[in-house]
Amino acid sequence: MGIYTMENGKLKVTVADYGAELVNIFDIANQRELIWQADPAFWNRHAPVLFPNVGKYYGGNFSYDGKEYPEGQHGFARDMAFKRIESNGDMVRHRLVSNEETRKRYPFEFLFDIAHHLNGNRLTVEWKVTNRGDKTMYFTIGGHPAFRVEVLPDTKFEDYFLQFAPDVNELSYMILDTESGTAIADKSWPLALNDHRYRLRKDMFDKDALIFDGGQIQWAALALPDGSPYVALESKDFPNFGIWSKPGAPYVCLEPWCGRCDNRGFEGDISEKPGIIALAQGETFEKSYDIIVY
Repeated sequence: MGIYTMENGKLKVTVADYGAELVNIFDIANQRELIWQADPAFWNRHAPVLFPNVGKYYGGNFSYDGKEYPEGQHGFARDMAFKRIESNGDMVRHRLVSNEETRKRYPFEFLFDIAHHLNGNRLTVEWKVTNRGDKTMYFTIGGHPAFRVEVLPDTKFEDYFLQFAPDVNELSYMILDTESGTAIADKSWPLALNDHRYRLRKDMFDKDALIFDGGQIQWAALALPDGSPYVALESKDFPNFGIWSKPGAPYVCLEPWCGRCDNRGFEGDISEKPGIIALAQGETFEKSYDIIVY
């Protein structure tokens, strides 16, 4: 599979055809790579797209129209070859079309485009999902970019911060049930902020991802030990957000989601799933988020 590289004097960005996955954002001014480089000792991905499901289904499958469909965590798109259909120097667009393989796992006809646009110090990731079938299509979708921590010499993970927008003074999150990998939706925990920041801790992901519902996070950054942000993710009007790292790993994932994993115990039809996107015949769903480098 190939790659496509864009460069504008500020950033050098590389996107792979496989999974339409962002694999590099090199900050030219500061001479540092910002995307996690997929060391398999921790996690062998960079920034996979999550489609047609974010997270896990309770029991490892979903129900639709009286039939069960097995599907793993985060769906299949991240592990499929997209076709590069357009590129013009500062933009590349990839496409995945439903096929015999996807129909075995997901009974809907779709066209899924992912575009990456480079503009100054900002990279826009744009999704477009079109329902090509004759029935309503149900899905969730999300981003999963992993950003390097410890980007300065002689620093450690706990020297860095999560930083949130100036109007965010408190946040609450849910965690995953360790047995099923789905959300414990009837309980939440506060994320205590100090001046809109939260210092990273080695143990903060011991129970997997932190899940933020209700559109709480529209902008989140990773900040250097002096408190200044070096990379941020802006996801306006996204209802859900995840923050995750594998314990002990030197990266943090900032994950904008439209929908998320099942609630623990959910066994209804996919059309009844909380937060599900319902896309009518012939309609198109569009959403985008930005990665900003400082």
